[in-house]
Amino acid sequence: MKITKHGSAAWQGTIKEGKGTISTETGALDKYPYGFGSRFEGQKGSNPEELIAAAHASCFTMALSLMLTEAGLTPDQLDTSAAVTLEKEGEGFTITSSHLTLKAKVPDVDEAKFKEIAEKAKAGCPVSKLLKAEITLEASLVG
Repeated sequence: MKITKHGSAAWQGTIKEGKGTISTETGALDKYPYGFGSRFEGQKGSNPEELIAAAHASCFTMALSLMLTEAGLTPDQLDTSAAVTLEKEGEGFTITSSHLTLKAKVPDVDEAKFKEIAEKAKAGCPVSKLLKAEITLEASLVG
């Protein structure tokens, strides 16, 4: 099976004064603003790093749900956030890491088995495989 999804971006103007929009084929984002200010100066709008963070968090969480299900476990709740770091390197910038933080309610699983499955999901998630940055995971059972 092969699935292709689409996203797009448009840009007008110089890097600092210019403005862009991003869109997804589903319409979840439709000409949503992004730019230098939202990427580097904390201004309103989106940026590539937060989009990668959302993609990584959602992909990992789905992979974990699959692996828990395959292990005969049903999660009550999986809440994942991702912190994607962009750093200046030489003349340019590099995304150097993605740190996943997971809080999970999973009945009938011990801590060791849970962490083993979570680590496998971190490594096996397609977005983790795409990223060449360091990927770390902080996973905890709650409740």
